[in-house]
Amino acid sequence: MNELIWLVPLAPLISFTIMFATQGKLGKTPVAILGVGSVGLSALIVFSIVFSWMNSGPQAPYIYTVASWINVGGFNPKISFHLDGLSLTMMSVVTGVGFLIHVYSSLFMEDDEDYSRFFSYMNLFVCAMLILVLADNMLLLYLGWEGVGLCSYLLVGFWHEDLNNCAAARKAFVVTRVGDTAMALGLFLLFMHLGTLQIQPMIEAATQTWVAGDTIPTIAALLLLGGAVGKSAQLPLQTWLPDAMAGPTPVSALIHAATMVTAGVYLIARTHGLYLLAPMAQTAVAVVGLATLLMAAFTALTQTDIKRILAYSTISQIGYMFLALGVGAWASGIFHLMTHAFFKALLFLGAGAVIYSLHHEHNIFKMGGLRKKLPVAFWSFLIGSAALTALPLTSGFFSKDEILLAAYEVNPWFWAGGLLGAFLTSVYSFRLVFVVFFGEAKTEPSAPAGPRMAVPLIILCVLSIIGGWFHIPVDAVFPVVAESHHDQTIAIITPLVPILGVILAYLMFLRKSLDFTSLLESPLGSNLRKFFFSHWAMDWLYDKVFVMPYKTIARVNQSDIVDMVYEGIANITSIFHYLTSSTQTGQLRWYAFSMVAGLVFILVIMLGII
Repeated sequence: MNELIWLVPLAPLISFTIMFATQGKLGKTPVAILGVGSVGLSALIVFSIVFSWMNSGPQAPYIYTVASWINVGGFNPKISFHLDGLSLTMMSVVTGVGFLIHVYSSLFMEDDEDYSRFFSYMNLFVCAMLILVLADNMLLLYLGWEGVGLCSYLLVGFWHEDLNNCAAARKAFVVTRVGDTAMALGLFLLFMHLGTLQIQPMIEAATQTWVAGDTIPTIAALLLLGGAVGKSAQLPLQTWLPDAMAGPTPVSALIHAATMVTAGVYLIARTHGLYLLAPMAQTAVAVVGLATLLMAAFTALTQTDIKRILAYSTISQIGYMFLALGVGAWASGIFHLMTHAFFKALLFLGAGAVIYSLHHEHNIFKMGGLRKKLPVAFWSFLIGSAALTALPLTSGFFSKDEILLAAYEVNPWFWAGGLLGAFLTSVYSFRLVFVVFFGEAKTEPSAPAGPRMAVPLIILCVLSIIGGWFHIPVDAVFPVVAESHHDQTIAIITPLVPILGVILAYLMFLRKSLDFTSLLESPLGSNLRKFFFSHWAMDWLYDKVFVMPYKTIARVNQSDIVDMVYEGIANITSIFHYLTSSTQTGQLRWYAFSMVAGLVFILVIMLGII
């Protein structure tokens, strides 16, 4: 079955091409069949490959070459796909969760006049992500990398009639380009020193060329980290993701659960051999993850928009994955990537069902009392929030618990910071559940969503519960991690803290027996809340440091100084042309005088030199 791997990205690519070529002239039924069916076909092929792979025992990586791409001066990257446990896990998530999101979208977007354009972008998004995770060389990986960046721009700004959506799309594109530039520089550096961009030969050459702690692999790993923090919305390039909620809700689910933001995690995991040669860079991965997960968790506590709360929770959960990679718990990081895909897709699609039923209302404090009126959405949020919080026996518990215990083995402060993040996650997650689904109803919902929205939610509910029992086949990809020897007390405290957070949220937002109003309305509390709400003033800082100076320069340079320089050169040339052409009088005496004067001038110069 491995030989069918080339069909996995090809199916959505063909669907995109058909819808792009027909320019929206297809009916909604053919569009839905193409858009949903192409990703469904890819998912079927992937699951057949997974079944074959799991039943065949340990296997060496399988490489399938489609065609030669470039052949210049010994540089010969190919369009080839690399299949191992890591790529198998990633493409299972992309196609499986992506298919459920596409099914959901077929109803959610049914009233949109640009139905065909939406599904063409979504199919291209899935195709680009599949190329990224299957690529056998860094150049092909970079093609998929830029592809998901382009598709995120198109989908975040899908409703482009609203200029705010266009601004959000532009922000996502520009901010992630900063990281992409760093990544490109890292690839140039690696190619210059190692002579190849084939991923496995490149890592082997790096191991033979350098030793742990050398400068070049450290710089290269930090540059790749720059690319990863851009795509995965980690500090300091995380500001684009909350604004990306301007796109349709299924787009948010696809970006957060199955594509884009997981790309940075995959990049670091795929090049883990390079990070083992750069301990400082690997520690930087852990520090970035820890700082980001805490910042995003504090920010989520203060948000009122249902999708922005989930957006900050994604930033925080990706931070846990970075923390896992930074402490060497490679398999745990990928495991959390998979479980996070289940419960984050569930939460976003559940949020979409609520928004759909409440006539596109996003403010959680204008909701309430939806538990009985929207039962599928309620159970989706309850189960998804339990998994996000990492309550015992949910999928999130197994993966996040592994990360925190691994972090404790490396540095107890990493564990303490991650545990604080877990506590905050449980508070803001169940704040959302209690405010939206309990209490007094403030907005009357319309009829619950139909089966095309309900069935994906039910499947994701099941996966969010049992996903923690899945075994991901990455043991042969990553180095063996030493057995943990943490204190039993640590193993008890780690799952207990999120439960305490749920209890606190219950007392504050459902029972309302704990009232912190006076504290929150105090000068310190009010200022802190505003600070957290503003995402720690990161947008304000970037506006002052980068955006406003750029706009000032653009305003001053409206007439374009560069053009003025070239226009000046053209004007000077025109003047000299006029002066020289004016000497052409047609009079023989003038020409003879000019020749004699020129000869005398040359003689004077020659005599002066002699």
